[in-house]
Amino acid sequence: MTELIRLNEPARPAAAHPGPVAEGQRAMMSGFPTGVAVLTTADHDGTPRGMTISSVCSVTLDPPILLVCLRIGSPTLRSVLDTGRFAVNLLHGAGRPTAELFASGAPDRFDRVRWEHDTSDPYAAGPHLLHDAHAIADCRVRDEHRSGDHLVVFGGVLRVTTPFPGRQPLVYGKREYRTWPVGPDRP
Repeated sequence: MTELIRLNEPARPAAAHPGPVAEGQRAMMSGFPTGVAVLTTADHDGTPRGMTISSVCSVTLDPPILLVCLRIGSPTLRSVLDTGRFAVNLLHGAGRPTAELFASGAPDRFDRVRWEHDTSDPYAAGPHLLHDAHAIADCRVRDEHRSGDHLVVFGGVLRVTTPFPGRQPLVYGKREYRTWPVGPDRP
């Protein structure tokens, strides 16, 4: 219950005009390319939720733990905390439309992509974007930590699947999507 009370606190309002340090951080981080993922989960009634994330990293392999950062107030975060489960879908190079769709907040996101959620599988933590993901990690919430207007969620990895292991990962940097590795023969 303490988690819900803490999350009901209003997030600090965003500054109308971020200061020079925030702008500098934004510019700095835009030059740091990152993988693109969609975090998915489902409410207790099976309603799918999801959002594009770039803040995901491996914390430890023993035990396997991933870290994700989610905006406080997000319906996806609420579902993650309510169910204690989520899936991280690492997108491949053809997944850009899905990344943009799930970043948009459109209410019909799951109607516009191919996905599956096997509720009979005890390790299936959320809907899987099988068509656009080269790897998927199903996770159970282990811990969380509030920082500013985001919640850092640590997820114990239950299983990893690779529907398209040969596909190249999608990366984002300098406000552009690319397929990795980027080279002379790649865009």
